[in-house]
Amino acid sequence: MDDTGELLSIGAFARQVGLAPSALRFYDDCGVLRPAQVDGATGYRRYAADQAARAVRLRRLREAGLSLVDVAVVLDGPQDAARDVLHEHLERLRRTTDEAHAVVAGFLSEVPGEATDGKGWARARVGGAELASAVRQVALAAARGGTAQEFPVLGCVALELADGEMRLVATDRYRLAVRVLRPQEFAGGPRQVLIGADAARRLAEWAVRQVWVDVECGGETAGVRLRSGANGADWREVPEPVDTARGGPDEGPQSKDLARFPDYRMVLQGLGAERHRLIVDRVALRDAVAGRSGAVSLSVPSRGGREAEGRQRAVSRETCDGWLDVSRETAAADPEIVQTLEVTGGAREPVRLRAVLTGSALRIAFDPAVLVPALEAGVGPDVLMEIASADRPVVVRSADQGSFTTLVMPVRGAGSQR
Repeated sequence: MDDTGELLSIGAFARQVGLAPSALRFYDDCGVLRPAQVDGATGYRRYAADQAARAVRLRRLREAGLSLVDVAVVLDGPQDAARDVLHEHLERLRRTTDEAHAVVAGFLSEVPGEATDGKGWARARVGGAELASAVRQVALAAARGGTAQEFPVLGCVALELADGEMRLVATDRYRLAVRVLRPQEFAGGPRQVLIGADAARRLAEWAVRQVWVDVECGGETAGVRLRSGANGADWREVPEPVDTARGGPDEGPQSKDLARFPDYRMVLQGLGAERHRLIVDRVALRDAVAGRSGAVSLSVPSRGGREAEGRQRAVSRETCDGWLDVSRETAAADPEIVQTLEVTGGAREPVRLRAVLTGSALRIAFDPAVLVPALEAGVGPDVLMEIASADRPVVVRSADQGSFTTLVMPVRGAGSQR
């Protein structure tokens, strides 16, 4: 590192390399991008100009979906190890092409056009792998068993064409999954049809083998047809509408005379302002929660004590056994530092994970049967949880991509905070 040049403030360096200052602080705490200098009195970080190339490589690797562990190998490990990591990640990307190529797919309009089960006609063209991935993600939230029998509409995936977007939605009342796709071509609409979750999964098995798929919702029926290949010669059509009171949710698109699908827009618009933003390794959290019985508690302690002790800051480093080693350095309090998320309950030993929390101390509880599928449906190495309170729906999504969103209801757990 060249120490002779002028050092840049964290804000100036962040603008130069395309990273947020909070991301630079995070990467400093994780040890993958240390500042050239840290003021011992103020804690201000400064960076050298020749660190920009590493920062840009780090940003691009993270944008491609590599975990921080893999990023460190690529940046600092032996060439053979770096090559192996990149080949393995490329293979993962091939299996989930749509997520590897997708950018944030936009946001739900505040005043969207009203989807209808009437006589509208709509057509949208999307990538086959992208459609298949979206169906598989969303269908996990559809109701099963007794709930689907009692409320057949909840055993369906809603396919909606409106506002130039394709949306897939499913809910079992305890969670809500929404995936938004931006079609290559779009015409007609608005239109909404309901497809049994198992029928939707079979369509996904076909769609994943297609380069592109035209999704057509006809005008006179509630049917949906998927076309692909030259001149749309290869096509699939979901069976004709049936009365779910007799046939169950797997029989095809539901007619407009049946119970309407829940108004998911109202649910999204009714979310309270977030008080906490929690970022944690998605797979590690899934493994920490899976296999537990009963309510599982997620907690992060208050940082107030640390900030009061002589203006010190905690520096967190993960040890070889996955636990967190916390040391102290004299510095100004950092508003966004790596902390410890503790997962307890459910007849298993506590598990502690590296996490980043914005907001005050946190304690919230979930049913593993509801939270684990939401984590499994996510993409990317990290998960972002936006929490308003311990009794309001929690937004669970990728920390980097916004096209797939899941809402999960917390449960009452020991010590959960309101």
